[in-house]
Amino acid sequence: MSTISIIPISDSSRVLAERILASYPEAKILPFGSFSKEVFHESSSLVFIGAMGICVRSIAPFAEDKHTDPAVVCIDSTGKYVIPVLSGHIGGANDLSKELANLLGAEAIITTQSDNANLWALDTLGKKYDWTLIVKDSNAAISTFVNGKPTALLLDIRDKGTDYLERTVPSHVSIFYSFEAIPQQDYELLMIVSPQQYGTSIPTITYIPKVLHLGMGCRKDMQGDPTVVYEHIKDVLRDKRLYPEALADVNTIDLKKCEPVLTLLAYGVMECPFHTYTSEELKEDFPNPSEKVLEVTESPSVSEASAIYAAHGGPLLVEKQKADLGKGNEYTFAVALDRTACRKGHIEIVGAGPGDPDLISIRGRQMLEKADLILYAGSLVPKELTLCAKAGATVRSSADMNLEEQFALMKEFYDKGLFVVRLHTGDPCIYGAIQEQMNYFDQYGMDYHITPGISSFQAAAAALYSQFTIPEKVQTIILTRGEGRTPMPEREKLHLMARSQSTMCIFLSASIAEQVQEELLQEYPETTPVAVCYHLTWKDEQIFRGELKDLARIVKENNLTLTTMIVVGEAIGNREGLSRLYAHEFKHLYRK
Repeated sequence: MSTISIIPISDSSRVLAERILASYPEAKILPFGSFSKEVFHESSSLVFIGAMGICVRSIAPFAEDKHTDPAVVCIDSTGKYVIPVLSGHIGGANDLSKELANLLGAEAIITTQSDNANLWALDTLGKKYDWTLIVKDSNAAISTFVNGKPTALLLDIRDKGTDYLERTVPSHVSIFYSFEAIPQQDYELLMIVSPQQYGTSIPTITYIPKVLHLGMGCRKDMQGDPTVVYEHIKDVLRDKRLYPEALADVNTIDLKKCEPVLTLLAYGVMECPFHTYTSEELKEDFPNPSEKVLEVTESPSVSEASAIYAAHGGPLLVEKQKADLGKGNEYTFAVALDRTACRKGHIEIVGAGPGDPDLISIRGRQMLEKADLILYAGSLVPKELTLCAKAGATVRSSADMNLEEQFALMKEFYDKGLFVVRLHTGDPCIYGAIQEQMNYFDQYGMDYHITPGISSFQAAAAALYSQFTIPEKVQTIILTRGEGRTPMPEREKLHLMARSQSTMCIFLSASIAEQVQEELLQEYPETTPVAVCYHLTWKDEQIFRGELKDLARIVKENNLTLTTMIVVGEAIGNREGLSRLYAHEFKHLYRK
């Protein structure tokens, strides 16, 4: 548990201490005279408020190791400067200083070279992405890196951390995707992110990601020592040049979920999750099936099957290994690499937002910047959104392409191990026509992911300066469309949806505005506010307000067809009704 001790050195510092305490309820204020060795070691962070010299002399006798010392921050008594003193990276003093500076309107004085040079903090990089760090001389390695010496970076897996490294790589770092391709003699430092052990000839920093899944099987009521089991597993992994630290979890069949050796191995020895699966889930076409195992468990495989299943179908790196602890206490294990970590082709379905390039998510823009192919919905997505593409990327509009042509193009790039972005307007999960694309991806076992986006209904609320949910008036937002060429389910006819008098956001229906108006008037009063929003957030955005009885006329007079959102409901422009969230009698964690 995080414990922050705030230590005002003088009475005048108490005011600042109270301000900090208000934003950090878990913190505690301690009198300066009570500071001791015990306080130093029991606190995750120490915030001294007063003279730097007093702070330094107070902590000096107890400082031991940057890996175990608490974060120490000093704030001057006027609250102008916040200075990390100890454990800037590993302990988090740098980040805490920035937080406190923002809180107090102060300036954070960061002296760490990597921070000031906008370089990776190598000593905390692993912690950020749950990687295990292995390095012989961290100070020497970090010094080589921050001084801009030639550095090679090997990324033979893919995860959020490697995506970040690829996106932010400094100019003195060269990225490689295979160890054999690295001319080590040309570099002074080698950084590796991999579960694989490599023999290197230059100073090396290794980050071990948890991307391996351990599958286990055993005899009923196995009595062995889980520590011995783990040592055997580690020996086998090392023989196969794999790091035991890369194991993410322990997996087996439901039948074995109460076996003490397996549960103790996971929770007690490895300190990792323990997952079990049904025999049905493990009946896939896994390697090395066993008739005997099938007879006992109703699954032809346990260790290999559970490893591969946990790895989302990833490759088996260690086939079934058999071991015997004596007295018939046999067990088996296998190891698979997580499918999502494999360096292969990938498709990212990205929500572009409503149109303004500034309204795409940070992740969405990052995906566009790294893509080898950007296939965008040209009839709906402004081309400006693709201008951030990297040099050499292919950018294509799908406006003139059918589904099969779109898929063929994406698969061409995917099969080359390249990164594909399928860019849809708004949020792709709302009228984004991605279901049929994902069906193809699933059929061909392709790796894909969805990055959500801001929908046009959210942009409409912002443009209309409206809260679409009003206390005691309307608490539901309906996203729907009128019945045009695409039939609507009978239960979702507009007039039926309108019975709730909710805020209704109607997509793809400007061309049938008369029909929409007719249906809505069956339930809404004719004076109900409406807004017809064309090209929301685009440079040529237009918004027309009126009453429901005027809806068809507004659409017709202004020649509105495509990319038009119709909003209906009393929430438009409403300023009545108060939430209880900020009422003085509403108490919660931060307001007693």
